[in-house]
Amino acid sequence: MLAGKAETEEVPVADFRRLSDTVQVAPQIALSDIAEAAALGVTTVVSNRPDGEDPGQPTAAEVAEAARAAGLAFVNAPVSGFPDEAAIHAVGEVLAKGESVLMFCRSGTRSAMTWALAMRRAGADAEALREAGARAGYDLSRLPL
Repeated sequence: MLAGKAETEEVPVADFRRLSDTVQVAPQIALSDIAEAAALGVTTVVSNRPDGEDPGQPTAAEVAEAARAAGLAFVNAPVSGFPDEAAIHAVGEVLAKGESVLMFCRSGTRSAMTWALAMRRAGADAEALREAGARAGYDLSRLPL
């Protein structure tokens, strides 16, 4: 038994929220969350968070290194405000591969928005995307899909 901890006590898990069978989003992840993502079958980590947004957040390079060490691919598609064409395109390319993806930003909202916009471009139903976002705790009702 660890000092002061019961053997049955559960270890907190990262706040991964499922948008689809292959896509999860999360608020800012810790480098230690990458191993958990890999254990859950994630094959690609997508950062939608610009470097330096908050003090103490890991850089894209640090997340990329941790992802590679865990055997995962990494894509940096930062979003400041509304997702731009470059981020939507990068996420669309990742999603087209059909792999298991974990996307993150500060709260997960920009990741959910970028996912929805990329999926809509690929022909997904706008209302189904909004519903998936709502189930994951993200309001995409005003997103122009």
